[in-house]
Amino acid sequence: MADNPHIGESFESFLRDEGICEEVTATAIKRTLVMQIEQEMAANNISKSEMARRMKTSASQLARLLDPDNDRIQLDTLIRAAAAVGKGIAVELV
Repeated sequence: MADNPHIGESFESFLRDEGICEEVTATAIKRTLVMQIEQEMAANNISKSEMARRMKTSASQLARLLDPDNDRIQLDTLIRAAAAVGKGIAVELV
């Protein structure tokens, strides 16, 4: 059995070695935000149509936002979605 060159490395360094760290990180952040938005919608009994109305957007734009596989969402859209459920967005460099 061949030795695994990744044993002992962090998951992040593995992703970097594979050249997919930024893509995986973006997808994870987006999916986490979508999950939080959907949880707030459920907790506050906000339907998708009501959410779109609160965001002043279309149902199709909301569907793109809530699609966990779509990581191409603009920051202003996320801010509007957070505000629509009474929350804010915190962004920081780490």
